[in-house]
Amino acid sequence: MNGVEIEAHFLPSLTQVDRDSWNSVTGTDYPFLRHEFLLALENSGCTDADSGWQPYHVVLYRGDKLIALMPMYLKSHSYGEYVFDWSWADAYRRHGRQYYPKLLTAIPFTPATGPRLCVAAGENPAQCRSALLAAAQQFADQQDLSSWHVLFPEDEEAATLEGQGMSLRRGSQFHWFNQGYGSFDDFLGTFNSRKRKSLKRERRRVEEQGIELDILEGRDISARDWDDFYRFYQMTYAKRSGHGGYLNRAFFEQLGSKLPEHCVMVRASLDGEAVAGSLCLRSNDTLYGRYWGCVRELDCLHFEACYYQGIEYCIREGLARFDPGAQGEHKIQRGFTPIATVSAHWMADPAFAQAIDDFTRREEDHIDAYIREASNYLPFKQEAQQQEESGG
Repeated sequence: MNGVEIEAHFLPSLTQVDRDSWNSVTGTDYPFLRHEFLLALENSGCTDADSGWQPYHVVLYRGDKLIALMPMYLKSHSYGEYVFDWSWADAYRRHGRQYYPKLLTAIPFTPATGPRLCVAAGENPAQCRSALLAAAQQFADQQDLSSWHVLFPEDEEAATLEGQGMSLRRGSQFHWFNQGYGSFDDFLGTFNSRKRKSLKRERRRVEEQGIELDILEGRDISARDWDDFYRFYQMTYAKRSGHGGYLNRAFFEQLGSKLPEHCVMVRASLDGEAVAGSLCLRSNDTLYGRYWGCVRELDCLHFEACYYQGIEYCIREGLARFDPGAQGEHKIQRGFTPIATVSAHWMADPAFAQAIDDFTRREEDHIDAYIREASNYLPFKQEAQQQEESGG
């Protein structure tokens, strides 16, 4: 490539690479790979050695020009990943082997499919991706790591990873697709009668309780709004898991100040007091539902704040897709279509690599069958359902 040798480097901190250089390679539309987002996680202490998310991002330079990169972390556990490998770690332990630390290419705490092997415009994608993969595997070998995992890559990247000998693993999520709806009522018009009445009843129940909802964007989200939201987030995590969540107030503060153009907050108030909120990030064509919290359990409010307000926002803004996050079969009857996701896995030990490959191949049949079965519970009329299942 232009006669200048490509060099790979590993960055234990994003402060070691210029923001504009990084963003020129990743682009600025997909919010989770932006320099500002990943650095906010790092600066707030959410991703460091103590948290078990030690950054070791791979970057390729030709001379002094950054030409490709891949986010990467040294993990001492499997929390915050949403692709569950606890049974793999247990198998290692039972065989007297050490599974952690492992190498991970992912966006921390974010199960949103997007680019993982990023190449600058004008560069050779195949050559750069090959160099990124070689650097990661060499790093894993040198550090005597058990494995390397790439979570939620795009389909083209997944094909590249499989071509390099990694095992692909299927998963599933539930996404909403905009079929050119002019309004929420247009969307509801695609439902069968029973499901349409059920959803209207949920929305009416929120109104009957006197709950007011507002959508705030960007700089319109005040410091008070961020304080309220973080309180909701902490309390909800504490109820579910006994801890205050993976993210701290400093992260949300930096998110609001550094990436306001991507932030969309739903605020729910009762008698003039904020009682719940959900936070989404957006790109040019997709809304990503990420965080939710409340201080009062109010009937149907979670569905309204996390799903219906987001759908209305997508319709109004002309966004093509709403990715509300991982898991949640209750999303199906509310118009979110089952879709397949993918991850890629490399195991250093050949015997374990073969076992994992066998496992993922068997699991794939179950995931595909699950998606087909789950699609039978979509609320759409038959013609609309066929369109939704095709994703377009």
